[in-house]
Amino acid sequence: MKLRKKATGGMALLLVLMSLAGCGGGAKETTTQPTPETKSTAQTDTDKPKEETKDTQGSDPKVTGDFEIQYFVGGYGDSWWKEMLGEFQKKYPDVKIKESAGSQINDQMKPRWIQGNPPDLVYIDGAGSNETQMVKDDQLMDISEWVKQAKNVDGEALTAPLIAPPQDYGGGKNYTIPLVFGSWGTFYDESLFKEKGWDVPKDWDSFLAVSEKIKAAGINPYIHTGKYPYYIVGGLLNSGFVSENGDNPQILKDQEANKEGSFKNDAVAKTLKKVVEMRDKGFFDNASFGITHTDSQMLFLQHKDAMIPNGLWVENEMKKDVPQGFKFGFIPSVMQKPGGKVVAIPYTSNIAIAKKAKNPDAAKAFIEFIFTKKEAVRWAELTGALMNVKADLDSSGASDVVKTAMKYFNDPATIVAPVFKLNADLEQTENDATIALLQKTITPEEWMDRMEKAAAKSR
Repeated sequence: MKLRKKATGGMALLLVLMSLAGCGGGAKETTTQPTPETKSTAQTDTDKPKEETKDTQGSDPKVTGDFEIQYFVGGYGDSWWKEMLGEFQKKYPDVKIKESAGSQINDQMKPRWIQGNPPDLVYIDGAGSNETQMVKDDQLMDISEWVKQAKNVDGEALTAPLIAPPQDYGGGKNYTIPLVFGSWGTFYDESLFKEKGWDVPKDWDSFLAVSEKIKAAGINPYIHTGKYPYYIVGGLLNSGFVSENGDNPQILKDQEANKEGSFKNDAVAKTLKKVVEMRDKGFFDNASFGITHTDSQMLFLQHKDAMIPNGLWVENEMKKDVPQGFKFGFIPSVMQKPGGKVVAIPYTSNIAIAKKAKNPDAAKAFIEFIFTKKEAVRWAELTGALMNVKADLDSSGASDVVKTAMKYFNDPATIVAPVFKLNADLEQTENDATIALLQKTITPEEWMDRMEKAAAKSR
């Protein structure tokens, strides 16, 4: 499902992204317009239209008129969007909502963006979407000042409950707000670990110890997606870089910026040494090389392998193939030293207001409406994923793995790294070098040299 987030990684990867963009969704492109008949029949005092969204100056603009939202429909489906828009319509009955949505909506709406006739609000996800490019093309509204003062409908500062803050595009400028928050990490079957009496790893030493026991039981400790190496980079290496960098995630932003020395230093060398240790101990499944993400995930579900690096979407993506009794477990990182902090390597999907929005007040009101703990719970229940809001999911209908992930993110001891993305050429070099390292065709020193050379070329 999240392969679509790597659409900048080259044409071969783009083909994969496009094939998976609608993973689990199957939704057709639709443009709908909610009518009064779609409203909930339950009316309360808080639903009355006299409650209007305040702007940053403290005035009380009328939330009315036409309001168009564009959202991609993929693995998360559209149930949450339908529910939110229905409730928003109930709260603001004078708003006339138009939904432009579907699995191909990004391509279908592209001509309108180019022509300067965009929707008011856009959820940026799926093949054909790239928020960085939209900012570069001056298509998104600068919300830097508004987002600092805005409050959600619960009266809480809009940014207060966010797991990941709005991305800084330079000079303190904000154009997007992360709506979906996901994390890379290592997954395992809680039922299998309990049955075998294996301890869930909490750090590097315990990870090595349990891997020895798993191998002795005739099961491969770890499998990765050899055809798409960024799974192991995101699920294993990046958290190692942070841990070995004194728990400082700035190393990832330095790599993103192609900073000299960011790929060749003690933190990177120590992380690569750990990967080589896994390799030389025979902890990796030899079947990893050349297989797709779904192949590796199926071997994991069949208990051919005990652990796998992946993203939080994996449970929802594989739900049709999960064996009875299988229970997903999740660990954000295993590279940290005993007593070290857990490191979460995130990925996000953003929401933004078009610079040429015709109804920016309605767009802001909708953002204030959805960024609450209540709606974050509904997102978890309806999508099997996490919204970018810290919320208590224990009593919700969200999956156990999502609940576990949220506990990590709510824990102040967890380091949540900033969202970052290497450019396409650098990412491809990292993927190739990582596979070469795992296949013993290059050394850690050569891995670092390759990356430094590629970064210098990008500079």
